Amino acid sequence: MSRMDQFLAQLPKVELHLHIEGTLEPEMMFALAERNGIALPYRSPEALREAYQFDNLQSFLDLYYQGAAVLRTRDDFYDLAMAYFKRCDQEQILHYEIMFDPQTHLNRGVRMNTMMEGLVGAQQDAQRHYGASSNLILSLLRHLPEEDGIAALEQAKPWQHLINAIGLDSSERGNPPSKFKRAFELADSYGWHRVAHAGEEGPADYIWEALRDLQVRRIDHGVRCQEDAQLVEYLIHHQVPLTVCPLSNVRLGVYNDLRQHNLKQLLELGLCVTLNSDDPAYFGGYLTTNMLAVQNALKLSETQWIQLTTNAINASFAPVERKMALKQRLTSAVVNYHLGPTSQVAGA
Repeated sequence: MSRMDQFLAQLPKVELHLHIEGTLEPEMMFALAERNGIALPYRSPEALREAYQFDNLQSFLDLYYQGAAVLRTRDDFYDLAMAYFKRCDQEQILHYEIMFDPQTHLNRGVRMNTMMEGLVGAQQDAQRHYGASSNLILSLLRHLPEEDGIAALEQAKPWQHLINAIGLDSSERGNPPSKFKRAFELADSYGWHRVAHAGEEGPADYIWEALRDLQVRRIDHGVRCQEDAQLVEYLIHHQVPLTVCPLSNVRLGVYNDLRQHNLKQLLELGLCVTLNSDDPAYFGGYLTTNMLAVQNALKLSETQWIQLTTNAINASFAPVERKMALKQRLTSAVVNYHLGPTSQVAGA
């Protein structure tokens, strides 16, 4: 392992763009399918993993929704979340903001209380066991009618104090952000922050729409912003965070090769770029793996990695005092790293 790889492995991390259903590893999918008496159209976890060859976003989503069908009970959602939270502890991820797609489950008969009890229970246990902080983002499926999303939000109202933000994901092409203006206004009445996927497969105009019509605080992906120079200037001036997911972009054909990715260029232009894993069980790696792959392809400096982490802390919806603690942890980790190879990072 190179010295830079060692630096990245021990660096305190924050993840802001993570779909919890996208952490469903083939082994867990088979275990939950057996637990719930569900037959999967694959012989084994290995055969399922071999099917993870995606031509575009839609080809991934078809398999993603099929896999999510094994999630039926509170324990299923709890086990799924805890598996990711445990990995976060191993990877020095101290704060994470996870998206979940309630419509995926509501539309097949799973109750909102079932998924929320599992996810919130895992959140609380992870905080006790690992000292980590986290937020939940309820994401609407943009390929469904806005009315369906509003119905999901109404079912989430009893849990509004435990959900931090509304998001928007699924098939981007042909489903502009403006389609969900009323749903985002309803979420605003709950006191939630606003984020939305835009500028991944969709055009730069979708980023403008998300900013203007949905009043979002963060753009998920946003890599196509460079198609519009005025938009880039706006994002720089207002320091609108972009939650970029490099391995996801390559696996879904947004870029043919990670060396072509614009993450480093956006960072050097002064945009508030963050690095994330998106749906790591499907795209070949969690946050540290994304970082190592980016380093191998784009050769970022240590200063740039510290900036990416600082951006993520600033862009998070964590309370101010938690952000200060995360920044102190980051500073301590960098100092300890340079003091010598035996230095250990303090607890979260």
